[in-house]
Amino acid sequence: MNSQMRWDPFTDLQNTMDRLFDQGFSRPWRLMERESNHSSFPVNIWETENEVHLQAALPGVRPEDVNIATAGEVVTIKAEPQSDGSSESTYHLSEIPSGPFSRSFTLSVPIDADKAEARYEHGMLYLTLPKAEYLRPRQIKVSGTNDHPLIS
Repeated sequence: MNSQMRWDPFTDLQNTMDRLFDQGFSRPWRLMERESNHSSFPVNIWETENEVHLQAALPGVRPEDVNIATAGEVVTIKAEPQSDGSSESTYHLSEIPSGPFSRSFTLSVPIDADKAEARYEHGMLYLTLPKAEYLRPRQIKVSGTNDHPLIS
């Protein structure tokens, strides 16, 4: 089975309109910035026969500062990188994200959150999300005898 993630054009339009109204009229140059610079992080999501896998880049985050929640087919990841304590400094360039990160993903299938596994290594979060039991392929064994009146 090769399911695709559900894409919702209305959510993308709503996010764009929100940015336009929040930032565009007061600071139009902010519209050219990529959203991932401030509150997002890159991910890869793929599916196998029995599981959905999610890989997320969370640089500067400790494993204990990552919060993963599920509700139905939605997975939400929240994290906050540690502050370097240099609030009195004058930055000349600031491209490394700071502050909290948060993203939600609607998966293509329901998952069994009780059996989910999360691993964090070298700034990368790896989630293994088993598909709900009722979605997994099953073999049905046929039983019976050859004592059929039409078969001799």
